[in-house]
Amino acid sequence: MSHHRPDTLVDAPLGRESAYPENYEASLLYAIPRAASRAPLGIEEGALPFVGEDEWHAFEVSWLNARGKPVVAVARFRLPADSPHLIESKSWKLYLNGFNQTRFESREAVIECLMVDLSKAAGAAVSVDLFDVDDAALAVRRLPGECLDGLDIAVTDYTPSAEHLAVGEEIVEETLYSHLLKSNCPVTGQPDWGSVLIRYRGPRLDREGLLRYLIGYRQHQDFHEHCVEHIFVDLMSHCRPERLLVLARYVRRGGLDISPWRGTPGERPPEPLRLSRQ
Repeated sequence: MSHHRPDTLVDAPLGRESAYPENYEASLLYAIPRAASRAPLGIEEGALPFVGEDEWHAFEVSWLNARGKPVVAVARFRLPADSPHLIESKSWKLYLNGFNQTRFESREAVIECLMVDLSKAAGAAVSVDLFDVDDAALAVRRLPGECLDGLDIAVTDYTPSAEHLAVGEEIVEETLYSHLLKSNCPVTGQPDWGSVLIRYRGPRLDREGLLRYLIGYRQHQDFHEHCVEHIFVDLMSHCRPERLLVLARYVRRGGLDISPWRGTPGERPPEPLRLSRQ
């Protein structure tokens, strides 16, 4: 499938050869306006139909302490969905690599530096947590709910089509998930693999149609965050649930994974979890 570089990514490091920095450089972070990808979904800035966050984990985080000894950690970042910008992943990796040979007086100084730089790039407050690499909080867990992947369906459509979505008359409250989510990077065309969870209260979703719809992202080109927003908007407009949560947990690439979630007001994702592919 052909693709082109969006105007907002003309100067981004994604898809280009890049020198990996030896020292800290905040200017490496590349911010991308969310508005351009939201406009085709009918989402206007200042009138978001959802609440949510983009949760990132970075597994290649290291710096030097005051005496020059390396420290390693796993970082978790949370960007609010109403921030005007997301941060391009390769620029984030390059930025984090700049910490490798940089001295910091304390762990708290590292957190403060990350918070300031990432919040400036995103245009909103970004939270930062650092974990020891053997912290129990990083243990692998399983998604709650019922898995759709065992459904024996025929599939011929690999682009998103809300026509697959259908509901019955019974009002239910349930959680469904699939590990068959795949989309493609809009710049490099590389595959992005993930799992997606849908928790809702409303007319019962036709499960076979829902699975066909989710598989339809297989040749779709967009960022992780916007795929989740696309799914949320389609489910809200075609299925009319009273409450809805859409959460995707994408497979780690380059030491980074991302887990965006979008929900109706009052919704929150399940307790922090990490899947086996992250």
